[in-house]
Amino acid sequence: MANKRIYLCLAHMSEDGMEQKYVKEAFDTNWVVPLGPNVNGFEKDLEDFVNSPSPALPQGKGGAKRVVALLSGTAAVHLGLLNCGVKPGDEVIVQSFTFCASTHPVTYLGATPVLVDSEPDTWNIDPELLEKAIVDRKEKTGKSPAAIVPVALYGMPYKADRIMEIANKYGIPVVEDAAEGFGSRYKGQVLGTFGKYGVLSFNGNKMITTSGGGALITANDDEWREIMMYATQYRESYPYYQHEKIGYNYRMSNICAGIGRGQMTVVNDHLAHHKHVQKMYEELLADVSGVHVHSQPDNGDYDSNYWLCTITIDEDVKVKGQEDAYKTIVTGAVGGAAGVIHAAASAHTDCEPNANVEALRVALDQAQIEARPVWKPMHKQPCYKDVPAYVNGVSEALFKVGMCLPAGPYVSDDDIRYIVETIKANIIG
Repeated sequence: MANKRIYLCLAHMSEDGMEQKYVKEAFDTNWVVPLGPNVNGFEKDLEDFVNSPSPALPQGKGGAKRVVALLSGTAAVHLGLLNCGVKPGDEVIVQSFTFCASTHPVTYLGATPVLVDSEPDTWNIDPELLEKAIVDRKEKTGKSPAAIVPVALYGMPYKADRIMEIANKYGIPVVEDAAEGFGSRYKGQVLGTFGKYGVLSFNGNKMITTSGGGALITANDDEWREIMMYATQYRESYPYYQHEKIGYNYRMSNICAGIGRGQMTVVNDHLAHHKHVQKMYEELLADVSGVHVHSQPDNGDYDSNYWLCTITIDEDVKVKGQEDAYKTIVTGAVGGAAGVIHAAASAHTDCEPNANVEALRVALDQAQIEARPVWKPMHKQPCYKDVPAYVNGVSEALFKVGMCLPAGPYVSDDDIRYIVETIKANIIG
């Protein structure tokens, strides 16, 4: 077991090679460009998926949403905010407990993110704190925020109905960041279909992948057409390139979309697997004192994809090697395609996971298991130290005790047992 590395969520291709089939078609027909039959086909598959009602939750409804395939989920957030009219000097409310792709596009547009903390049950944006932030920003600035960005953290649905109720009350458009929540549903409805726009991601570690890519869900044909324009340099209908607005080169390639078309043939299998892994963690860790598996609220409203499975570790839990946590400066980023990083000047920051969490991460890493801290809240990131933030302590507290465990399609039942055994073996007492 220990001679193979167990990753958080590794890209998994269909057993019958459908991804290769569509990619080969692109090469055979010389559609090795942005756009093409695979892009059109992938968008149609996505539209069928996001518009489908839930058989498990019959109160959910389908719809007539359109989808634009893009280079990344970050590009989708950017275009969604752009078409909401976000401009320099505006403010945009964003869930603080998230990855930076939710907040950075706000700054691309010259606007300021207003960071709002989480509720303890879903770990997602606290609706009551959201409304408080809206009222306070309007009092302080004389206008309401230009958009709201809730996030499906690790696939967990947010309280979409309450968020939309608040957004509609104040006339603020919602861009749902469902990048981690592809296939998750709230009250039977697919995440990303409640607001004005919905964001999807197909990065290499997501529920399905196009190697790198994303999509924006739009409300209707008019919105879809405008996003298409922005994503393709906003070229007007002349026999030469005429641009009346600034556009972007954000469309997905026909090659990547071919991978996506193949992945759509196994998306339901992937969803079922992640939920199965979650159930096993819940069962196998139930008797481990001080370790808690985060699960969706048990009221029938939530259907999480459990993109990653998460645990919290009580502060008083003792872990082997805990005394040596943070004594060594990390020389490379932990997890994912890290790319280029700066060498840290210190092993510590002013907000970090507890020593027992870091010690367990190191122990799992040494056992060839990839584990990762949960996202560090954006209001604790140095680049956002001066932006408005409405905090209640929930996300900071979770960051100190939280950890992500492997859940991807390559994670077998034996892998889960090995992961749990390794966790138990490294807890003292």
